[in-house]
Amino acid sequence: MLSNQFVKKLILTVLIYLLINIPLIRTFAQENRVKDVKYYLSNLPFSAPDIKAPEFPDRQFNIQNFGAIGDGITLNTNAFAKAINECSNSGGGTVIVPPGIWLTGPIKLESNVNLHLEKGALILLSKNHEDYPIILLEGSTRYSVASPVYGFNLKNIAITGPGIIDGSGETWRPVKKSKLTESEWNKLVSSGGVLSDEGQVWWPSKSALDGAEYLKNLKSKKPTAEELLPARDYLRPYMVLLVNCKNVLLDGTTFENSPKFVLYPNKCDNLIIRNVKVLNEYWAQNGDGIDISACKNVLLYNNLVNAGDDGICMKSSGKSKDGQANLENIIIRDCVVYHAHGGFVIGSNTDGGMNNIYVDNCNFIGTDIGLRFKSGRNNGGLVHNIFISNIYMKDIIHEAILFTTFYADTPVGGVNLSAEANNKTPIFKDFHISNIFCDGAEQAVKVAGLPEMPIQDIELTNVTINSKKGFTSNEAENFKLNNVRIFPEKGVIYSLKNSSGFSLNNVECPKGTDVFMKLEGEKTKDIHITNSNLSNAKEKFEFGNNVKPDVVLQN
Repeated sequence: MLSNQFVKKLILTVLIYLLINIPLIRTFAQENRVKDVKYYLSNLPFSAPDIKAPEFPDRQFNIQNFGAIGDGITLNTNAFAKAINECSNSGGGTVIVPPGIWLTGPIKLESNVNLHLEKGALILLSKNHEDYPIILLEGSTRYSVASPVYGFNLKNIAITGPGIIDGSGETWRPVKKSKLTESEWNKLVSSGGVLSDEGQVWWPSKSALDGAEYLKNLKSKKPTAEELLPARDYLRPYMVLLVNCKNVLLDGTTFENSPKFVLYPNKCDNLIIRNVKVLNEYWAQNGDGIDISACKNVLLYNNLVNAGDDGICMKSSGKSKDGQANLENIIIRDCVVYHAHGGFVIGSNTDGGMNNIYVDNCNFIGTDIGLRFKSGRNNGGLVHNIFISNIYMKDIIHEAILFTTFYADTPVGGVNLSAEANNKTPIFKDFHISNIFCDGAEQAVKVAGLPEMPIQDIELTNVTINSKKGFTSNEAENFKLNNVRIFPEKGVIYSLKNSSGFSLNNVECPKGTDVFMKLEGEKTKDIHITNSNLSNAKEKFEFGNNVKPDVVLQN
């Protein structure tokens, strides 16, 4: 038996130890958090500002104290608004969402507020669209349906914690028959809603189906909120919309089932998105995962995405000021994308320009396209200084790597019709892509530039792709391929059309190759091949009309 005196001494010793060491433990934890962010901002290929997570006062506001009831039946819109406003007006702090099902209409964030979802907390957005007012977007003359979670012109905001936000997107989104199995389609149709005239698209409501036609027939160029009400079901909101906000953190939360894009920060500065899960069904129309739009100084890491459209996407709209890119200094590391139209995507809106993007150590599994870079005529700007490394892909449905500045523009007869370059012509240049591995794709690499502006100055280093088809380019200039290994099931490995200034060093020509390289187009010239054994090819080169054999120099 231990004496009472011994027990008292033991308790006193433990208390003294804790009093001495708790500050040290807290400091160590804080340093680890800083080190965590600093790690992801280290060894970058460009200089980027120090990106920091916002900090909040040690004040808590539990939504239950403001009348919220987590039964999945009670509408808690007012309780969320009261808790968030009280927190912000008190100088900031954390709004606590405890375990429960918290039904609510749109949640408007305020400055200096951390909306924290505890484990077991599920914020369920209302399926009643009358709960979503049509609001005037900040800094705009345009009205829109209020997003499930939104904030304009805010500073120091966060959504954190291991809880879940469900956007009830199934009540908003149309569904294409081609994306479902027969049994899935039949179940969906029997659940209600209406079909398009052709019977190929299911809509949740008649007003959603008729919305486009209603808006088309509106006489007003700038319709009022009241005029837009009949089209509310059609005007699907983004799930989390943050506009012109500074010092933003999204950390640890699951965001799922969005009406449109899931996370859509627009014109934000100093943004961190980490440890989040973004989940949409693969048939979710326009169900992009994370869309970074015209933002600067952004860090994304350790995120998981499954989306109905693009996975992690960069957008940049609007005229840039003083020639500076509207989207700049973006770091993306240690992320995983499953189903999506693209794993990492640039575009299609690029007219605001993009500069300094770094993507590193990511997995894309089952995505339609792995690395997807897209823009189109009259919708583009300068996109440059793009660095992508250590990407590991599996079972890519289409291209492992795709460049196209012909997006949403249909060439006649498969030929790119020429046009004059202007200030909205997309320019893709200075891409540095290295250490790329892909096990399974329909095509390894596809490059489709414009006659008036080819895709240019692209480096591919240490690339290994196992695919059905090889590398094709049309309207491309100054490509450097070093240690590139493409293993197509059949056909030509490299098909170059109107492509010039290609340098291939130490590239693979696997056994059973019929034709190593096919060259077409009067612009094709200056093709240099070094340190490469092409003896496995039955035919090394195939020259089309207007291409002479001397365009290829082999050492």
